Amino acid sequence: MMDIQTKRRHTQTMLDRAELLFSEAECRSALERLAGEIRTDLGDKYPLLLPVMGGAVVFTGQLLPLLRFPLDFDYVHVSRYGDKLEGGNFNWLRMPEPENIAGRHVVVLDDILDEGHTMAAIKEKLVEMGAASCSAAVFANKLISKPKPIQADYVGIDVPDRYVFGYGMDAAGAWRNLGAVYALNPAG
Repeated sequence: MMDIQTKRRHTQTMLDRAELLFSEAECRSALERLAGEIRTDLGDKYPLLLPVMGGAVVFTGQLLPLLRFPLDFDYVHVSRYGDKLEGGNFNWLRMPEPENIAGRHVVVLDDILDEGHTMAAIKEKLVEMGAASCSAAVFANKLISKPKPIQADYVGIDVPDRYVFGYGMDAAGAWRNLGAVYALNPAG
């Protein structure tokens, strides 16, 4: 196990060697565009926003002040475990009560849509609970070569199929707090 100073140096080295993909200004611009799309589509519907803990915290915190219309807020906490290729192995740590979902327009917020299995499972569960509609808003959409079971309705940025971090996404547990998005360099 690394001592704290070694871990600090290691995480700083990750950032120092990383490639900047989207600056803070580019991230802010993407967020404002995405917020405008949500306002246009849902501003008159009194939606329920459900961030996925914990990656969606930064995205949600930046997005909420831009949504200047009535909305409700709750959260969902689900983790995926077991065989990564199987989409049904989920640990539902927290879901809102069904009566808070029934008949509502729900927007699930997450930091990144990788393969899409978790978001698809959440959306399926919310529809089963009676949501009037369920859309997905992600800050980053990873461009992978294989088909995803779900596409996000609202996307801030598209990122390459690399290990990305910043803006809520972590690298070995660190750097969620960055206002920009980086990719780890394959060479280390």
